Amino acid sequence: MRQSPASPWMMGAPTVIFDLDGTLVDSAPDLIATLNTVFAGEGLPPVPYDIARNLVGGGARSLIERSLRAEGRKLATAEVDRLVKEFIAHYASHIADRSRAFPSLESALDELGAGGCRLAVCTNKLEWLSVRLLDALGLSKRFVAICGADTFGLKKPNPDFLRQTIARAGGEPASSVMVGDSPIDIATARAAAIPVIAVEYGYTESPVSELRPDRVIGGLGELPTAVFDLLDVGSSIAAEQR
Repeated sequence: MRQSPASPWMMGAPTVIFDLDGTLVDSAPDLIATLNTVFAGEGLPPVPYDIARNLVGGGARSLIERSLRAEGRKLATAEVDRLVKEFIAHYASHIADRSRAFPSLESALDELGAGGCRLAVCTNKLEWLSVRLLDALGLSKRFVAICGADTFGLKKPNPDFLRQTIARAGGEPASSVMVGDSPIDIATARAAAIPVIAVEYGYTESPVSELRPDRVIGGLGELPTAVFDLLDVGSSIAAEQR
């Protein structure tokens, strides 16, 4: 029989660490609108939404550079630096024009919280932009830690970024689960030896199932069951090793 989520085997409260863009929030509409506004100012053609959507997730610089490559273009580093500044300034003012939480997010967070979970965010977005987005959607208070690329000077897939996010949340790696939508998220969790759940609806060109995460879910309504199942598996392994 599966143990209850708050059972005493846990090394402290379980911690669930989320990617942000493409996992918690459908932020692509505002990110891509900003991208194409910046490109238009440079006389560059817009990047089609269906192409740009799968390029989201690595931060502003990554989005700009990957979008330029997708269009067969390359700019000097100084030019990219300037575009990144313009992007951030515009995006900060339009961060939640059309961005919305993915369906069933709040009910999933409620269930995880009722099961005793700490919730945290680990994203390659800048921390202050992440907080602003989650504030705008009324979600920031759900998370005990919101960590971005500027929080520790680290980015995914560096596993220390995930480890330090868990520590800031007051958690332990042995009782943590990562939730993401991309190869970067899965690689980060693997490198940190943290179980990982991948969502099918996110921003990636290839099906996440091909990357062999520990669980794949089609929607956030399935998340609590997947988290608690993985935590139980982790507890069983830990018990066998003692």
